[in-house]
Amino acid sequence: MADDTTELEQLFAQARQARSGLPDELAVRILTDAESVRLSRMTPVLQPRRSLWARLLDGFGGWPSMGGLVAASAAGVWIGFSAPDFLPDPATYIFAQDSSFVVADLGLDTTFLEDAE
Repeated sequence: MADDTTELEQLFAQARQARSGLPDELAVRILTDAESVRLSRMTPVLQPRRSLWARLLDGFGGWPSMGGLVAASAAGVWIGFSAPDFLPDPATYIFAQDSSFVVADLGLDTTFLEDAE
């Protein structure tokens, strides 16, 4: 086993002495490639400014989300114009000519609170 270690040490010593250098052509190619990469990273890439509509479209989630939004809006308008019979018509509340519709009693009478004790 000692012979194997000595032999291995001798091989390592030979490898340390017989170092071969990097070929000059390879070194030049590596350095020029590194310089071109460094210069490309230094120059900022200006991206064109996107329009307001494109940014809004991306903000809503793209075309699939806009399709869902349009469908929901169309359904809301349809239900609003042709409401089911069991729902009251909101237009009658807005344009009502009848004065009997009372929202709240605006009196300042608080006697009902005294009887609660």
